[in-house]
Amino acid sequence: MSSRGPLKGMKVIELAHIMAGPACGMMLADMGADVIKVEKPDGDDSRRFLPPEIGGESAAYMMMNRNKRGIALNLKDPEAIAVLRDLLKTADVLVENYRHDTMERLGLGYETLRELNPRLVYCAISGFGRSGPYAERGGFDLIAQGMSGLMSITGEGPGRPPVKPGAPISDITAGFLAAMGCVAAYSHAQKTGVGQAVDTSLFEAGISLTYWQSAIAFATGEAPGALGSAHPLNAPYQSFRTKDSWINIGAANQRNWLRLLDVLDATELNEDPRFATNKDRMSNLEALVPVLEAHLQKRGTDEWLAIMEEVGLPAGPVMDICQMHQDPQALAREMIVETKHPQAGAVKAIGLPVKFSETPGGVRRAAPMLGQHGREILREHGYSPEKIQALEDKGALIRQGSE
Repeated sequence: MSSRGPLKGMKVIELAHIMAGPACGMMLADMGADVIKVEKPDGDDSRRFLPPEIGGESAAYMMMNRNKRGIALNLKDPEAIAVLRDLLKTADVLVENYRHDTMERLGLGYETLRELNPRLVYCAISGFGRSGPYAERGGFDLIAQGMSGLMSITGEGPGRPPVKPGAPISDITAGFLAAMGCVAAYSHAQKTGVGQAVDTSLFEAGISLTYWQSAIAFATGEAPGALGSAHPLNAPYQSFRTKDSWINIGAANQRNWLRLLDVLDATELNEDPRFATNKDRMSNLEALVPVLEAHLQKRGTDEWLAIMEEVGLPAGPVMDICQMHQDPQALAREMIVETKHPQAGAVKAIGLPVKFSETPGGVRRAAPMLGQHGREILREHGYSPEKIQALEDKGALIRQGSE
């Protein structure tokens, strides 16, 4: 299956598992790179994230590993290490999210690989980065969210338990930051012939999501807390209860505040000194919310949305995941796509969130079975059928399913 997208021609070796590293590889693959996922003999741990499953295959694994080709190597075997080195000789990018010194122990550290392939972009994703006092700690999304401050600004408010955002956002953001770093370093290597190390972490990914709250803390010396769905700098900008469900309203500037009052038939609130300016509304947010909800509970969400759209007031429903999957805009933007898996059959996936006018990317293939493309990949690297069979016979190369 031919690749497409702006990164067509980029060859990526992914030595990564579960979420952050595979998210990086997924983004590069969706944009056209040939991503070869190297798994251990029993596969990426996410293969065992069950339930849910589709046709016996992990839904979690298939989501994060579409568009990749798969090879499984027993890296305890020196011959498997030699195979991996052969793959890396012509690779543009290596993505790994192993623990601190794993690659060095395998003889595959950055300094070693840059001698093997000076153009190689070596991308390491870890819990806290490859330097600093926490460099040797393992990386977990929950821990990174807590330490980055994210959990202190998420939840209902003071006195309530800390809350983690529902999605593993430190993991996913770290993967996306790594993909951006890989593309930038690849661009440099294309111009100069010199690769480099790219280093990011779940901790830094979490910190990067605190821009507004950090600005407040830098300016005031005080740590902002949780505000539910409200915005730390503008009001009203949050979820409100309607007659039948919830609605998000973004009346953050004065023009939209006045539009909201017109829509609610509540223009008298503009004369209330508690709500006259954004600063006043932020200072009196606890009083503002019940006042607005008293008006909003007179109609259902769909009715309010129609009225607000007509006057250009930013608003939207609070949808669950299944509703989002069926939303006409999500479908029109090809954010819900379908692949055909050799074992699970038709499998839906999330599409590429970046569109390109001249070199469109997209989802081209389902996630691989364990070692599915091993023979194909080794043939491309000059291995004879006899050598490939010998590697399989001794257990250095693992294969499940047909090519």
